[in-house]
Formats: sequence, structure tokens, C-alpha cells
Amino acid sequence: QVQLVESGGGLVQAGGSLRLSCAASGRTFNRYGMMGWFRQAPGKEREFVAAIRGSDERTYYADSMKGRFTISTDNAKNTVYLQMNSLKPEDTAVYYCAAGGYSIYEYPYWGQGTQVTVSS
Repeated sequence: QVQLVESGGGLVQAGGSLRLSCAASGRTFNRYGMMGWFRQAPGKEREFVAAIRGSDERTYYADSMKGRFTISTDNAKNTVYLQMNSLKPEDTAVYYCAAGGYSIYEYPYWGQGTQVTVSS
């Protein structure tokens, strides 16, 4: 059974940093397909944050995250990370990890989410 478990969320002041982790079990994802991060703020649609392609580690970012967020993987740990710097109150959301995607937007496997709250 595939499981994705996120961690690293929490409360941080504006301008601060957090690193989210997503550990996958039940299948090796890092070298196949896409792994990604999405987020959903209260009352808003879920939105794409970043993705990384397993075969060559090419990365993709939503425009508003470029330069502030960095996605990376540790193949040995079957884990994907999201380093978030210069956080803003509008980054407050539940962040979800996704894996096994054939595109940067569509994934069959999802984590349960981790809350990130940025105070002003």
C-alpha cells in the first residue's frame, strides 16, 4: 500500500523559513514520474506549488513561488522536500505532497497534508 507522509509544517513569522518533507513508502517514486507539492488555503482551490521529475530531477514552480521555494529529492530515502524561504502570510495553507504523476498537475497518490501558518 502506498503511503505519503508529510512533516515539517508549523507556525513561522513572515520572512522566515520552513522545510517540508514527504516520505513515500510502498513504492519507489523518485526515479519514475513526477513528485509534487500543492497547497490549499481556507476557502480557496488547491493550487500547484512545485514539482520534480524523477528521471532527471528537472524542477517546475508556480510563478509566485519561484525564487523562494525549492523542491528536491533524496532518492535513497524516497523522500521529497520543499524548502520555503521568505515566507509571507499569503503562503498560509495546508501543503500536500503528491507522487506518481505523469504530468506536473495530475497525481494518483496524495499525502494527508501539513499545516503551514505564516504570521505577519
